[in-house]
Amino acid sequence: MIFSSPSFALFFAIVFLAYWGLGLGRLSARSRDRARVWLLITASFYFYASWNRLLAGLIFTTTTIDYFIALGMGRPPAGSDPGALTDGKPELPERAPATRKLLLVLSLVMNLGLLCYFKYANFFLASLMAAVGRPLSQPLLSVILPVGISFYTFEAINYTVDTYRGRIRAERSLSNFLLFITFFPHLIAGPIVRARDFLPQTRETKSWQWPRMELGLRVFLVGLLKKVAIADRMALYADPVFLHPNQFGTAAVWMAVIAYAIQIYCDFSGYSDMALGCADLLGYRLAENFAMPYASANVSEFWHRWHISLSTWLRDYLFIPLGGSRGGSRRTDRNLMITMGLGGLWHGANWTFVIWGLLHGALLVIHRHFRQWVTRLDRLNARLQSVPGTVLRTVSTLLLVCMGWVFFRARSLADAIELLRRMWRPVDGASAPLAAESLFVVTALVVCAHVLGTLRVWPDRLCRLPAPLVGALYALAMIAAMLFAPDSGQTFIYFQF
Repeated sequence: MIFSSPSFALFFAIVFLAYWGLGLGRLSARSRDRARVWLLITASFYFYASWNRLLAGLIFTTTTIDYFIALGMGRPPAGSDPGALTDGKPELPERAPATRKLLLVLSLVMNLGLLCYFKYANFFLASLMAAVGRPLSQPLLSVILPVGISFYTFEAINYTVDTYRGRIRAERSLSNFLLFITFFPHLIAGPIVRARDFLPQTRETKSWQWPRMELGLRVFLVGLLKKVAIADRMALYADPVFLHPNQFGTAAVWMAVIAYAIQIYCDFSGYSDMALGCADLLGYRLAENFAMPYASANVSEFWHRWHISLSTWLRDYLFIPLGGSRGGSRRTDRNLMITMGLGGLWHGANWTFVIWGLLHGALLVIHRHFRQWVTRLDRLNARLQSVPGTVLRTVSTLLLVCMGWVFFRARSLADAIELLRRMWRPVDGASAPLAAESLFVVTALVVCAHVLGTLRVWPDRLCRLPAPLVGALYALAMIAAMLFAPDSGQTFIYFQF
């Protein structure tokens, strides 16, 4: 039941009407708020159980265990709490540091253990057997990968770590905590939600607000248009080439790489937009996950704009605990490489993802040193900061990012190397699966959208348009999504992570 399917439209319509319909009865404000929370929990369980009931039960079980672990942590000893969020309830008792650390370790072992078993057990076993000269022809373990396990695992870790550090207080309401982890708009593919951002919203009284409904609908429609009219169509260019790289010529490979760069952006940002839109329609706020990433002038800026919830999570819970930028240049470089390597592995159990992560880690290290060097050269720095220099830096960054997408999308390292070889060494082969004109038009539209978004032209103009015209534009977006969608839609790319 993906966001762009008719089944989800029916599901969400029922949840939406029931959710706001609770406000029409004679329930007290407190009873109405509690009923809405449990309605969303039930809807979220059904949403996930429609894929696999057993694994839906697993999520609720581990979430409940994390809830009691955090309660068992109590609060830090006096003087060590940096100012946690309040919930209006009496303080939990103090717990000794050793007790709190033991409970934190228990939570980490449970969450990371499940993640490693379901996602990486066969990968590590296959790598081990290959290292000893006995490669496996098929996986040793028959394991079903729970959809979205990487996302809700990181959310659970964020909660227990922040509770341990005293940045937030343990949530007293089991229903609020269940909703934080399982809220269906972000359950499958993010954005990764922070407990300190979401849990306070579960205690807010929700009221119908037309501007917020309009915002939610607009954001959802933009995401739908990205997904079905652009991402799914770009897959028609990319999938055949990445499936059989030896059969296509240089031009077709370049078109496939460009198409995949557009596909993964519109697919994932489209999902994020739809998640944000659904949340707004239900009175909740989720964090923005993308900020025109292909307009980035360097790879560091790219990671401030791409999958923001993941990059900030890796910074706060991996890079900084490793030492961050403290301890000298070499240690900073090491920490960047470890963080990005593990970030690559987070995306999937394949060495291609590890290489992709390490490649971005190396680019971050190179950019860090280049930035330190160029700031001492005033004339060169001024030229790079000029408009032509910024265009050059942006195009170069986009090219490097596209090279990285080859490893991200390829089925194996051998396929990735073959694709890169065909990109840079002209070879003959089959032509692109579709005519080039459609790809050029979509590429131009994405470029224009990035320019307009960067200049903040569209949001400012939209606010000034008459309401009937805005409604007509929404209808046009829906019609375009239906007309340009391929006959066979595809699941979201990040569902596999």
